[in-house]
Amino acid sequence: MPSEFELIQDYFNWQQASHSVPIGVGDDAAVLNLPKSQKQQLVVSVDTFIEGVHFPENTPADAIGHKALAVNLSDLAAMGAEPAWFTLALTLPEANPTWLHHFSKGLKKLADQHKITLIGGDTTRGTLSITIQVMGFIDTGKALLRCNAKPKDKIYVSGTLGDAAIGLALLQERLESPHISPQANQFCQDALNYPQPQNLLSKIIKPYTNACLDISDGLLQDLGHILKASTVGARLELDKIPLSDSALENGRKKALPYALTGGDDYQLLFTIAEKNEPLLLYAVAKTNDKISCIGEINSQTGNVTDDFGNLISTKGYQHF
Repeated sequence: MPSEFELIQDYFNWQQASHSVPIGVGDDAAVLNLPKSQKQQLVVSVDTFIEGVHFPENTPADAIGHKALAVNLSDLAAMGAEPAWFTLALTLPEANPTWLHHFSKGLKKLADQHKITLIGGDTTRGTLSITIQVMGFIDTGKALLRCNAKPKDKIYVSGTLGDAAIGLALLQERLESPHISPQANQFCQDALNYPQPQNLLSKIIKPYTNACLDISDGLLQDLGHILKASTVGARLELDKIPLSDSALENGRKKALPYALTGGDDYQLLFTIAEKNEPLLLYAVAKTNDKISCIGEINSQTGNVTDDFGNLISTKGYQHF
């Protein structure tokens, strides 16, 4: 079995060239070059992944590496921040070289895609868990927040919702009367295991957005966070909730609850003033990204209603 230091050297000392990291993996701590001006702020987020809680047992190692970083990158996207660095705390029941190879490969592939540098961390023995802390930069005073939604703002989401939750339900064999092709099954499994953080889209929507967060615990619950922080309410058009063709194979009626409360989407949920809507749509039309308007903010503090005025519960995934 490799020692802790051999493990780090073999699997996580990636020798990345970055002018902002003069001292990275290998010393007692990282040394980072910060911007010289006062025009930027540091944005920091941390998440822990525990086997059997945040990912099923027997999840592929590369998927665990990918997703552990993806959920943190998604937090930076929600804030409109540019990814810079991350640390990794890895607890392993054993130092399995095959598992470590694939975990490191999945982690590094996504890190390279988003130009974020691993600068250090820790390894220890125990139940499999992964803690990643990400750091990024934002222009001073320009962070996207949950508290800035205004009445008459349009509510938008990126991508499609519910695919990952359907993937988990399929994996656990609890999807009611599943009628879904092998291709759709694979699509939903990939949505669960390899979520794509929306950092590039975040840059595009940022100039037009009032409030923003990423959808991790279900659309309704995360929308509730915006409503509470902004002391507003919302009206949703349920028929506008974007669902993938794969999710629709089992019927919209069965798929919609997964989109509303399922979680693990890591898409962006944001509000914009109506006057900015044409500019937003023009900017997004130049990309391959998909966004959908699903409702409107109103002054009915804390309440979410449908088109008929019926109250909708904002309960979603609960950590405790």
